Amino acid sequence: MMFAGFAGVWTPAAMARELRQKPVSVTIAAERIVLFRGAQGQPAALIDRCPHRGVALSLGAVTPEGALACPFHGWEYGPDGLCSHIPLNDLPADKRRRAKAMALPVREVGGMIWVYTGTDVAAPPPLHVPGALTEPGWVLWHYAETWDCHWTRAMENMLDMPHVPYLHRRTIGRGMRRRITRDSRMTMHVEPTEYGMAIRNDLDGVRTSGFLEWHRPNGMALYILPPESKRGFRQHMWCVPVDEIHTRMMLVSARTFGGDNPISRLFDQFNRIILGEDRNVVQSTLPKVCPHPSEEMSVATDAPTLAFRRYYFNTLHESRWPLAEPPLGPPAEHRHGTP
Repeated sequence: MMFAGFAGVWTPAAMARELRQKPVSVTIAAERIVLFRGAQGQPAALIDRCPHRGVALSLGAVTPEGALACPFHGWEYGPDGLCSHIPLNDLPADKRRRAKAMALPVREVGGMIWVYTGTDVAAPPPLHVPGALTEPGWVLWHYAETWDCHWTRAMENMLDMPHVPYLHRRTIGRGMRRRITRDSRMTMHVEPTEYGMAIRNDLDGVRTSGFLEWHRPNGMALYILPPESKRGFRQHMWCVPVDEIHTRMMLVSARTFGGDNPISRLFDQFNRIILGEDRNVVQSTLPKVCPHPSEEMSVATDAPTLAFRRYYFNTLHESRWPLAEPPLGPPAEHRHGTP
């Protein structure tokens, strides 16, 4: 079984700028994946393991024809995983099929390479991407870093509003912290959507400007300016599981103002400070995997994170992708122990 706890979903795997002429190895849910570009520049994704002798295909090179050549024996694989060439051997295509690599659905959208965590899928579900990543007029800034935590802990942190005036009291939570008294109350409004949920909150009966969207399974969009504002300023974060104790945090900051000038980019660089505040706390959390909703004391302001936990335990926690059918047996002349 593959992609334990994160099977059958779309997720960013790399920034598009990271994928150039050389293959790139990424790990998602403990499965090693190789990304490369085909002859026309289109992205491709294979399980990073040569079917011949198990070598990492990411150590190889892309041929002029857009195939990925294994570094060990030079076997070549197309974006669909089919073996197109086996050097030093004269094998017809039907026999080369025995060496098919496992291919994953892949897309390039919004400056990121997305993969579907399932192999050899003829028709994966549609990829949902927040509008700011594809609509004209938005300036995008991409950034990634790795946290020492399970992805569920990082994700629920991104959906948690009550921590903002405390953990971020000197940065983005400063204004809210000034309004809070010991008798203040926050009311959460959680609305299910086709992509996940929309989250708003009131502080002492007054609607706050922050507006969150959860994009299943591991994405968040924060509207720093209200959706109805003439200007757009949104932060998008995807918490991509590497393994049980590491998560790649993939950030896309989107603005409709300021262009790509150095002063405006200060807004984007400020994100690193905010991430640092979150990272230190999230990495300290125990247990490493978020518990079932019934296992910890929760309160009304935990409604968004509880909704995420229910989704995780009901949908993803036990998910696994079955291994592809094993390749056909060895050629007849090599059976029964004949060398």
